[in-house]
Amino acid sequence: MTASNLFSEYKGRSVLITGGLGFIGSNLARKFVEIGGVEVNILDALLPEQGGNAYNVHDIADRVKLHRADMRDDWVVNHLVSGMDYIFNLAGNVSHLDSMTDPQRDLDLNCAAHLRLLEACRDFNPHVKIVYTSTRQVYGKPVYLPLDEQHRVAPLDINGINKLAAEHYHLLYHRVYGTRAVCLRLTNTYGPRQLLRHNRQGVIAWFIRQAIDGEVIELFGEGRQRRDANYVDDVVEALLLAGASETAEGEIFNLGSDEAVSLSVLAELLIGLTGRGSVRSVPFPRERQLIEIGSSYSSYQKIHSVLGWRPRTPLTEGLARTVEFYRKHREHYWNVDADTVSRS
Repeated sequence: MTASNLFSEYKGRSVLITGGLGFIGSNLARKFVEIGGVEVNILDALLPEQGGNAYNVHDIADRVKLHRADMRDDWVVNHLVSGMDYIFNLAGNVSHLDSMTDPQRDLDLNCAAHLRLLEACRDFNPHVKIVYTSTRQVYGKPVYLPLDEQHRVAPLDINGINKLAAEHYHLLYHRVYGTRAVCLRLTNTYGPRQLLRHNRQGVIAWFIRQAIDGEVIELFGEGRQRRDANYVDDVVEALLLAGASETAEGEIFNLGSDEAVSLSVLAELLIGLTGRGSVRSVPFPRERQLIEIGSSYSSYQKIHSVLGWRPRTPLTEGLARTVEFYRKHREHYWNVDADTVSRS
């Protein structure tokens, strides 16, 4: 069955996207609107600094149902999961650095909230399909490359530990209660609608902002660390394929790319695309050095063999699209605070 036919399986179904006003969630919501005939529900607490932005869905607001609420609220989540066919569970803190300065908050957002969601599904909608987004960071410092799903897990930060725990919660509920859950370990995702206010939620996004602004892109060390990256449209396709597949249930899948490039090469690509900016090598700040994983990139062979997914967007093409988007919509992503977002 082709990907387009699989996507048509969502027609006439109801979906809930947690963290749906964020970067990946809003792009997923837009894809469901494009598919058509899907009841799209978005749950987002619009917590400060987390990337939720009402502008991400401003032009499709009449075709989605927005629930501004916190997933940690039992009453809210119990009510929302009932009747859903699919839940795309994207909510949570994604900043590795913030998790080290406020570990209790990361635990709350990345563990406690997900247990509440799983309990709500067990009690009120045991047959719902859940797709949970985890992170490559659970592997920690690579023993070998590319990383596959058999690589040992040894996170170097609180965020990685909590994301790994949330994976285990989803898979435990699958084994014990029959919850139809699947976990995707994302690599560096980039593209339109990502938070660009600060540099704690994605190195690519921050490099893009600096290049567009003609600033100095600071490379820790010499930027020799090699990373892979996925354009957000490709990640959305992986989410849809995982959601539509019964075979995927109870499994963990890496996403990844055929292109692993150093951070210095990435910076130079962006300088070339924007015609602005420069690079400078600087020492690692201690707080970042402590959780630095070095070169890290993933094998996507498992998800390719099981679901037929592979990245479609070349890095240079994806970066060019992303730069163009932010040039057009700069005012909605550069310095958006919580109050501005809530009034959008």
